[in-house]
Amino acid sequence: MKKRNAVIVFFFVFQTVFSFCQSIDSSHLDIQKWSFHAQSTSIGQLKPSFSTKYTDMSYNSLLPNAESQGSQTMTLFFGARLWQNASVYFNPELAGGSGLSKALGLASASNGETYRVGNSALTYATARLFVQQIFPLSDKKIYSEGDLNELKGYKPEKYLQLTVGKISLADFFDANEYAHDPRTQFTSWGLFGNGAWDYPADVRGYTPSIILEYISPTTELRGAISLLPLSANANDMNWNFFESQGLTLELTKHLKLNDKPWNVRALIFNNTAGMGNYNQAISEAAINKLTPDIISTRTIGRTKYGFGISTDWQVKENLGIFARTSWSDGNNETWAFTEIDKTVSGGLVLKGAAWNRKNDESGLAFVLSGLSEPHKNYLKLGGKGFIIGDGALNYAPEFVSELYYGMSFFKNIVKLTGFYQLFVNPAYNADRGPVSVFSLRLHIEK
Repeated sequence: MKKRNAVIVFFFVFQTVFSFCQSIDSSHLDIQKWSFHAQSTSIGQLKPSFSTKYTDMSYNSLLPNAESQGSQTMTLFFGARLWQNASVYFNPELAGGSGLSKALGLASASNGETYRVGNSALTYATARLFVQQIFPLSDKKIYSEGDLNELKGYKPEKYLQLTVGKISLADFFDANEYAHDPRTQFTSWGLFGNGAWDYPADVRGYTPSIILEYISPTTELRGAISLLPLSANANDMNWNFFESQGLTLELTKHLKLNDKPWNVRALIFNNTAGMGNYNQAISEAAINKLTPDIISTRTIGRTKYGFGISTDWQVKENLGIFARTSWSDGNNETWAFTEIDKTVSGGLVLKGAAWNRKNDESGLAFVLSGLSEPHKNYLKLGGKGFIIGDGALNYAPEFVSELYYGMSFFKNIVKLTGFYQLFVNPAYNADRGPVSVFSLRLHIEK
């Protein structure tokens, strides 16, 4: 009853604030003292049946039968100016639903909204709660129109920014222009971010962090110290920073190519947690003549490190392209994001001005992902992680292609997008698939 009442209250607040946001026009304000925004995203998915040589229900396999699932997120974005160059943001969120086969059996899973959902019930959580302080490095000011979790107003052209609180690292890092937000762009996990970056997060995608950024018109440098979950893909975080932490560093350069914006980002990361080790799990299983179990080998102080490179270029006024590649050492188990140890992706986005629908857009992209040798051998012997593991493995790189077309209505407040995704060698297994997934997304934002 309490959960039901909480849902009703949230729906009421969401609708009230959303209506309020629609009714006000703050375009005449040069500097906002507060801001309200809201978003709602619903994704429905359908997967026809596909062929497979085996499926063990005790493993993390994508089910071969026809299946439909859906997800829902609703978020409020509150912002307030505290004092000069300081602001606070609070994002209450309801999330629910499920990915196909409970978001198992695909490394680059099909629905980017479901990695935030701990169970299928519509559940409340504080998505973000953080404070930001800007330290000016120049007297020249630039104007920002504001956005979700960003107040409208003037900022220094160059500045340091300190962020402290609960955030999503994906809001700050790897911010590719054309493939970054599963609520408005590509939805596959390997396309909205660097798949091999095991970025610190709870099961919903958020974590307490401290982020320090240097921002200028041509260069951005940011570093983060973040908490990691107590166990792989868990919701409870390990607050013993000396025992477990995630470190992320990224350099961004804003350039011009043929007089069009060209952005390049280079990211490195190092996570320390009580991870299990693939080779140790294999060795222990051989001695005991058992199936390898990564959980039994977990030891405090193990690390996972790697890098990611991302670029996007506005080729023409209505055409943009992007590419990414990332790698992790793959010796210890995946802890927070998904089971990808190396990947390359790329694609293009075409705006609808060419056919007199300037606010519509279409995208086509691919992602090719692979595993480290220890990770691969572990799965071949029947081991499983928290995302994949079919009980056996005929290894081949997982290939995903994604096509979408999105239509905008009511001054871009409502966006309806249809998707087709093709998964070849799902979970790196040539004995399964290919798999087609059809999706429809309704996104409302003000």
